[in-house]
Amino acid sequence: MTKRNEKILAIDIGGTHIKATILNDEGKFLKEYKSENTPKPASPKKVMAVIEKLVKHFPEFDKVTAGFPGYIKEGIVKTAPKLGNSLWEDFDLRKELECVLSKPSLLINDADLQGLSLASGKGVEMIITLGTGFGSAILKDGILMPHLELSLHPITKSKTYNDYVGKDALKKIGKKKWNKRMKKVIAILKTVFNYDHLYISGGNAKLLTFKLDKDITIDDNKEGIKGGAVLWNEKRTQNTDQS
Repeated sequence: MTKRNEKILAIDIGGTHIKATILNDEGKFLKEYKSENTPKPASPKKVMAVIEKLVKHFPEFDKVTAGFPGYIKEGIVKTAPKLGNSLWEDFDLRKELECVLSKPSLLINDADLQGLSLASGKGVEMIITLGTGFGSAILKDGILMPHLELSLHPITKSKTYNDYVGKDALKKIGKKKWNKRMKKVIAILKTVFNYDHLYISGGNAKLLTFKLDKDITIDDNKEGIKGGAVLWNEKRTQNTDQS
């Protein structure tokens, strides 16, 4: 049975930055948040080198959780649209983390990680992250639903959500047009998913200028990393139920 009061190294791998901190089992920060630029090209070898650099700030931890910007299946990367699909396809990142850090590790999509932290556990809750790309997660009564890589879904004849409202689009069209696009995106999400609450996170969430409905909140991207503790608590519960 997993011990309590262990220190969790929580890592958030993003298209622009890789961040890390130490959490306790309740998701409280035990150490100051640290961040490094995501390398280019963001190959597995270079990303792991940055993680090893970050870990030097946190010499003591018992287990690891990492959020990754792509589709993850059983700890293996299937897509990495903002880091390079060809570089990451079928890379066993969970195994690599355990090998390099010598600690048990869990790996999950980065938006799913945010969702575990932000969701209240009531009804259908959706999380979108606005950063280098467009991340998404859905929970029903606090239970994470199978991941939908909405970022790769077409929203126009020639553009996916990543293309339409990602960082590159924001730079190209400017904040005014980007806000107009985001208003359209949110309307689509409400129609398709009928969420009870929508949480918006990520570095570009603060750039939204139009009035949001009462069932939408903008949340601190930093808080999303706390999902690392929730993920380990769920793992503990599963192990208890199976014993």
